[in-house]
Amino acid sequence: MKTKKRTDKVSVITLGCSKNRVDSEVLLTQLRANNVDAEHETDKANIVVINTCGFIDRAKQESIQAILDYAEERKAGNIDRLFVMGCLSERYRNELAEEIPEVDGYFGTMDLPAILARFNADYKHELIGERLVTTPSHYAYLKISEGCNRKCSFCAIPIMRGAHRSREIDSLVAEAKFLVSRGVKELMLIAQDLSYYGIDVYGKRRLEDLLNALADVDGLRWIRLHYAYPAGFPFEILPVIRKRKNICNYLDIPLQHISDKMLAVMRRGLNKQKTIDLIARFRDEIPGLTLRTTMLVGHPGETEDDVQELLDFIETTRFDRLGVFTYSHEENTHSHSFEDDVDDETKQERADRVMEAQQRISFELNQEKIGRVLEVVVDRREGEFFVGRSEADSPEVDNEILISTRKKLRIGEFYEVVVYDAAEFDLFARPVGETQT
Repeated sequence: MKTKKRTDKVSVITLGCSKNRVDSEVLLTQLRANNVDAEHETDKANIVVINTCGFIDRAKQESIQAILDYAEERKAGNIDRLFVMGCLSERYRNELAEEIPEVDGYFGTMDLPAILARFNADYKHELIGERLVTTPSHYAYLKISEGCNRKCSFCAIPIMRGAHRSREIDSLVAEAKFLVSRGVKELMLIAQDLSYYGIDVYGKRRLEDLLNALADVDGLRWIRLHYAYPAGFPFEILPVIRKRKNICNYLDIPLQHISDKMLAVMRRGLNKQKTIDLIARFRDEIPGLTLRTTMLVGHPGETEDDVQELLDFIETTRFDRLGVFTYSHEENTHSHSFEDDVDDETKQERADRVMEAQQRISFELNQEKIGRVLEVVVDRREGEFFVGRSEADSPEVDNEILISTRKKLRIGEFYEVVVYDAAEFDLFARPVGETQT
């Protein structure tokens, strides 16, 4: 008796950053438009597409492990086909194909039509701006550009993603309207470099115009900005952030370091004093601005004096949100020409010291919020709490607000709450007018 053939179902697995998530959403939209049964990260599929990350060692190892795991599933007959796409595949396609031949096809970051062809699907241009949202339905990421023209010494993103390519304003506004029509109320603008937006398409920076156009979209409650480059920052957007009510007083601007020596070695395009002046201007022009940043420790040549200077800067500046990662010695980057002279244990110890400082600062800043009334959006129910965020909190990376209430709050709706307690990275609140039982 013949075995009944399985009906094809595709699972798209996303690893890495929010930009990869958007790419997966576009792929899912195209597949479904071609009548291919596809879902995001389902275990009920016989075809798997892994969207990989290749940014740093830890991300690469996670991606490689995922490929190996599904390759075993492929050999065992639990899935019929396996494809790999994204940054790791773009960067190491030939090596991966040689080491893991069980994969049916490797594709880079710009190979969407080629991936679709493996499913006998056509790339439908009319779907540009439409995509399946894999986040909770009330928020989504909006990728305003691809690639990067910066020459940071440690970064492999230009190798994997190519040169900066801005999307046109009309296209982004149309996509925002489409997302709002599907229930999205909050958009996170993402790019390798928001600051460069528009130069390649319009001959000048146009982030100000884009923000104003998006702020005019009916039903869009919050817009927040991620990944702005500090050198050459477009200061004309600061009055827009301050004046437009649905643009969050929030800015994610990775600084990486503060010592002049390290900033020069990293090719960041500005020095310590210019960085300090930049932050002062942000806070002067937008009172109450939430600043998120990222630091990098363990770069070749970094000394204990450099780390102490960084820690002093963090203590003085008191960032609202701060993350840190350790240097990864990436092939074909400028830094790869240096000796990787800080051992892994020291790198991690330095990162731990940075986060210990930030944890203390975050606790102190959160304590100051006790008694305040905040507008929050509810993301989910978790145990006895509803979990929400204020305009100071981006999903997945920032603080959360744990809401105690006798009421049933609606996911994706906005409420006013009063903070009654605070921990290092969480606030505790209850709806305004509701007393403790």
